[in-house]
Amino acid sequence: MTTKQVEEKVRETLHAVALDRVRAPGDLVEQVVRRRSRRRFSQAAGATVAVAAITVGVVFGFGGGGAAEQDRPVRPAASPEGWKPWQSGAPGASERGCLVDGSALYCSGSKYDAAKFDANTGERLWTVKVNREGDGPDRPFAVRDGVVYAYRNHTAENQPNGDYMGGTDLMAVDADTGDVLWAVKMPQDDRTSQAAMLIDGAVLANTPSLRTMSALDPLTGKEKWRHTWDKGIVCQRAVLSGVPYLLCTQDTEEPDDTDVLRLDPATGSAKKVVTIPGRQQLMGTSGDRMVLGGGKDAAGKHIQLTTISSSGEQTSHSYRIDGELANSDVVGDRLISVTWQGKASAYSLTTGKTLWTGPVGVKMPDKDMVSGIASPVVSAAQGVVYFFSPNGDLSGLDLRTGEQVWHSHVDTGKSGPGAGFGDSPQILLYEDVLVARNGSKIVSLLPRIGD
Repeated sequence: MTTKQVEEKVRETLHAVALDRVRAPGDLVEQVVRRRSRRRFSQAAGATVAVAAITVGVVFGFGGGGAAEQDRPVRPAASPEGWKPWQSGAPGASERGCLVDGSALYCSGSKYDAAKFDANTGERLWTVKVNREGDGPDRPFAVRDGVVYAYRNHTAENQPNGDYMGGTDLMAVDADTGDVLWAVKMPQDDRTSQAAMLIDGAVLANTPSLRTMSALDPLTGKEKWRHTWDKGIVCQRAVLSGVPYLLCTQDTEEPDDTDVLRLDPATGSAKKVVTIPGRQQLMGTSGDRMVLGGGKDAAGKHIQLTTISSSGEQTSHSYRIDGELANSDVVGDRLISVTWQGKASAYSLTTGKTLWTGPVGVKMPDKDMVSGIASPVVSAAQGVVYFFSPNGDLSGLDLRTGEQVWHSHVDTGKSGPGAGFGDSPQILLYEDVLVARNGSKIVSLLPRIGD
């Protein structure tokens, strides 16, 4: 059996392995804005467009819905050793978002570019203060080998007219002490998952120019190699098993083909994997596959999805979408979507069939609001997909059938003065424990499912 066949077999039979979440790409060509108000709005608008179109959270979950999977019961949730329900309301430390890593919770807010919390108790362990204003929809995006990677404003002098020239640094922070190890200046205020990501042996970052990705030493920030694409080209980025890929197309209004390039993680040398007809939008990754969306049809009722393996193998299907999408996630072999009308659906990426459709179980926000529903999170071990609304509603749907198996409500209050424009609610998993955040309020609870 080949390595690829082994991986496919594992993918079919093991369903309790969760991969890092990947959020949807924002505006890839966002320029540096000079005024604080314009900078704040452009960051929030970029994130809102990504959510309104397709917001991506990727975890490895259940496969195509086989008989063994259908018979698998939802098991009761179990709390980690030493955990107790808690909530935190410290303003300025978390309203930009959080990341769970082991028993630690890393967040960002208007006062702190990074803050570490104990995920068992909610105790704040250390903070990294912001440079100037601390706005923008960003959060620590990765933790590896004792280092936290996040964003901050770079220090800049006031302009002659009194304006503050904003900008973004990528920074590395010691996970134990909170000491900033290094910072690298970014060419624009893009703080989405497209701006920086971990690859084998490096941090791949959009620096020092808009058309360049550089591999930075994770401990020093020193450049190892860089890859630059031509003017008039835009490239999205993805990582499969530590290997970076670029999805590049002409920066024109008319649809064009999309080239998929593989970059050697050690040298940066590029090799074309395949060319996909039409302009594709990266929706996420699942195992060794990228999931691309080709947009809706003329009637707005169907969306074309294509999965591409690391070797260039392709599978495409058309999916019927009834209603305007508020959110969508790739979950193993499934696409899970939520419409603004409150309907959740699951589709098989292998067969193109609709697996289930039903109520999402939470009150949907007004679609004209900048802040939308939180990106769903999946417990592959329990077989439950969770949803969280800004009003505090929580819902758990059986990943196999779409049946609601749990619901609750938490008081997350209002975003408050520390929250930035466009900050969205967030739901995370610490083993079986849910961490729900809205603005600066965080609630940690254990969903009682199957008791």
